[in-house]
Amino acid sequence: MAFHGTGRQQTVCGNLFPGSELGHKYFCVNTSTGATSTGLSATPSLTGPTAPAGTPRHPTSLGGSTGGGAAVPQPHSSPASEVPSPAEMEPDRPIGYGAFGVVWSVTDPRDGRKVALKKMPNVFQNLVSCKRVFRELRMLCFFKHDNVLSALDILQPPQMDCFEEIYVITELMQSDLHKVIVSPQPLTTDHIKVFLYQILRGLKYLHSAGILHRDIKPGNLLVNSNCLLKICDFGLARVEEPDPSRHMTQEVVTQYYRAPEVLMGSRHYGSAIDVWSVGCIFAELLGRRILFQAQSPIQQLDLITDLLGTPPLSAMASACEGARAHILRGPHKPPSLSVLYMLSDGATHEAVHLLCRMLVFDPAKRISGSDALSHPYLDEGRLRYHTCMCQCCYSVPSGRVYTRDFEPPADRNFSHSYDNSLLSVWQGKELIHRFITEHQQGKRVPLCINPQSAAFKTFIRSTAWHSSKVSRKEER
Repeated sequence: MAFHGTGRQQTVCGNLFPGSELGHKYFCVNTSTGATSTGLSATPSLTGPTAPAGTPRHPTSLGGSTGGGAAVPQPHSSPASEVPSPAEMEPDRPIGYGAFGVVWSVTDPRDGRKVALKKMPNVFQNLVSCKRVFRELRMLCFFKHDNVLSALDILQPPQMDCFEEIYVITELMQSDLHKVIVSPQPLTTDHIKVFLYQILRGLKYLHSAGILHRDIKPGNLLVNSNCLLKICDFGLARVEEPDPSRHMTQEVVTQYYRAPEVLMGSRHYGSAIDVWSVGCIFAELLGRRILFQAQSPIQQLDLITDLLGTPPLSAMASACEGARAHILRGPHKPPSLSVLYMLSDGATHEAVHLLCRMLVFDPAKRISGSDALSHPYLDEGRLRYHTCMCQCCYSVPSGRVYTRDFEPPADRNFSHSYDNSLLSVWQGKELIHRFITEHQQGKRVPLCINPQSAAFKTFIRSTAWHSSKVSRKEER
């Protein structure tokens, strides 16, 4: 299933785009603690020497056989864990900007590993910002899943009086799904199935932990050239609210991927909004264009009803009066779901069936992420992922050893009890400082920024430029 290459025999492990090279001399290593540097743990090998006791081998659900596993692509080594030679290194550089931070590619001086560094600026401007950043920071340290980006390390904070921003180190991924979709790179049905499987696999983990992402879009799905995918950017994520009387913000999800209940002003919503977003991305992978590309939320809603038809009153029970009136005063629209078959040759009966289960107007009737993983369309994606891409299965001379649980849930719910305890910015500053300090205890030598580095000065200039640009945009 290579992105580049010809012939009928394709493998998952191909090069999608040039690898990202990284710079150096960005950090200072704090040796005052007297700790011993052990280096960042490398990505585990897919061919481990031992297996967990009782691990089943070659399950029939994966198409395995007694003789040696399914005959699909060979294991790979993750580009993110390779150590570059000095000749390969280039100056540190920005790789992404978001509403709440800037991401740079850098090299960890403790082991030469290529990593991504996210700067969270202006953390303590107000209590809302403080809570949001603390929630995202705790989530990044909580996540333990192959398809969800997590924190590898947090840079050592300065003293409280100088503590204004946070730097988080995560795994470096080479690109994102948006760049893949808009590129001329061919996408086969196998690519789409593997990508969709990993998105839903990561989403099941998040939802099982009680977390709503609230901004699932192609740009927040990081990918490597070997097709590995990780969900990222939890700046808008929050814990699911079980009390339907508690109001939730509607300023979530990029418009093109926003669920109809959010567009119609629902004051309460659940994990179904993430599934809608995945459905929009699934259609975008098939058609290589945005499914609902509107200029305004009202036009967005009109495009949705053009496809799904006018919803029944029961599906608009939580909508605000204005949105409901807008739908009812327009002409009745019949469903036109058959146009989904025109997205591409990959829009088969199975693909369209799953897509129609995701793009359901009524969130109560929309398929869940967990149930979507059981759809037969994803059987081949599961097979390919667990045969040569995952970290939970491995190969031995006699064949492939598969894990017992292909889509594991979180082992516990994410705790958000601290949210209510934050009553002031200074209190939040103390809690975040303590959290980072405790997170680093017992670990290797901590890192801090080297302010004398030329790369850091460039980083500061680019951050300041981007922050002013965002501020001007928000003022307009």
